[in-house]
Amino acid sequence: MEENKQIKETKGIDTSIIYDFKQYPDEISGRCDNCGNTLFKSSVKDFIFLRECRECGMKKSI
Repeated sequence: MEENKQIKETKGIDTSIIYDFKQYPDEISGRCDNCGNTLFKSSVKDFIFLRECRECGMKKSI
């Protein structure tokens, strides 16, 4: 059986960098700038809220 793999287009944003929300706000509120996904993993460390896209892994500190 063949697996049905969906290939999503991304904008080619470097996902190894943690972007600052003040400098790079969301293009569309609540969506990932790179792939447009709405699901995120959130974590807090040293009073810094970090949001990571579950689809492409892009990170923003909010």
